[in-house]
Amino acid sequence: MITDNIKFIGREAELLVLQDLLKKKTASMVVIKGRRRIGKTRLIEEFSQGKPFLRFAGLAPSEGVTAQSQRDEFAGSLARQTGLPDIKTDDWSTLFTLLAEKVKSGRQIILFDEITWMADDDATFLSKLKNAWELLYQKNPQLILILCGSISAWIEKNILSNTGYFGRISKKITLRELSLMHCNQLLSVLGFRRSSYEKFLYLSLTGGIPWYIELINSALSAADNIKSLCFDSDGILVDEHRYIFHDLFSNRSEIYEKITRLLSSKTLEYQEIADGIHYKSSGLLSDYLNELIEAGYISRSFSWEIKTGKERKISLYRLSDNYLRFYYKYIQPKLNLIHKGQYRSASITSLPSWNSIVGFQFESLVLNNRELIQKKLRLLPEEIVADDIYYQRKNKKQAGCQIDYLIQTRVNTLFVCEIKFSQHELKVPVIQEVKDKIKKLSIPRNFVCIPVLIHVNGVSEELADANYFFECINFSEFLT
Repeated sequence: MITDNIKFIGREAELLVLQDLLKKKTASMVVIKGRRRIGKTRLIEEFSQGKPFLRFAGLAPSEGVTAQSQRDEFAGSLARQTGLPDIKTDDWSTLFTLLAEKVKSGRQIILFDEITWMADDDATFLSKLKNAWELLYQKNPQLILILCGSISAWIEKNILSNTGYFGRISKKITLRELSLMHCNQLLSVLGFRRSSYEKFLYLSLTGGIPWYIELINSALSAADNIKSLCFDSDGILVDEHRYIFHDLFSNRSEIYEKITRLLSSKTLEYQEIADGIHYKSSGLLSDYLNELIEAGYISRSFSWEIKTGKERKISLYRLSDNYLRFYYKYIQPKLNLIHKGQYRSASITSLPSWNSIVGFQFESLVLNNRELIQKKLRLLPEEIVADDIYYQRKNKKQAGCQIDYLIQTRVNTLFVCEIKFSQHELKVPVIQEVKDKIKKLSIPRNFVCIPVLIHVNGVSEELADANYFFECINFSEFLT
């Protein structure tokens, strides 16, 4: 359950960046971006505690919301926070000037939240804001103006790459998912102190998105929380997908939904995406993919040639957002039944394909925290040539195979990591699974494969005694 007084967790590096601005002798303009629900506003509120703080938020796109609606919302917020009388104007310059009168001296922190919405349908907004900054705001050396938004690609294009803002941005911060350690701390603060397996089960849905994690009811098991949030007709996360695409991408939501749905099943190359959504391969499709990357929903990587360690030119795209994958694979196909109340008395853990879906989700969680694996294997970043999911295409010379996580080092060592999520301890048959994968892998001469097992609930005594795996990494230890 979400409350307003939850202890702030994580973001130490970002807070330090912001706190350093307090030492400056000149005004600062800061850009903070990141996906919806990632905690941008919460970070800024934490930083602003005990300091004069004004917040202005854009209105989400919907029918009837116009550029004038955005100005009226800003005007109303300005009046409420500063004591000004009701303001009626159709000009952003007037609003920016009125605000400037209230923040012209002393420590002042101003937040323009969801600036992409605020600027919607008004081509003059950014240029007028730039003028207000130069002529008014920056005259107060203790002023910090924070521009914040969830549509990262828009911010990149219209602010960070806008010549009018060159040399004016003091800091840029991109918020990512919380680390596993901070996820665990947040769960503890929320009162959820169950087994590591249950924590991972819940995090397999939420990933490291703070707002999703805060939805947890500590009185329920992880499975019952997921059931309540995703399989009840009134569940908060049943319709979250719709808000993501409508609120963020508006009239382009359909193409983004097609791309992310396609990537929910497997990692794909650019041309495979174009073919899969029946879209012409073009610069426009590349822009769409880049926008999803900037927004934090998909990731881009490059496969590589093991022999040379060099990246291949072909990009690989992966859906990195755990909630979206869970939605496409498990919620969306069952929406009609969910709204009919079919699952109110059902055990979701006994549903078809549950284990495989959750296992896939756990793999994504591990990949998003891969630095923990590298540290456990005592590998320094400079020792690693390449690391990622590894796909070997089938051809006349080799069989096709997929390695859950492959790390190649500078000394011709391949750490072949098998990721398993199970409620029970793993047994000996997993050895043969990994042997079969390694046998299919085309390994150049003078390379050595080192098998690694990543698990949650331990391994059997027989598996441990077999001494096949170089390291059996219990991912649960990262939750302690």
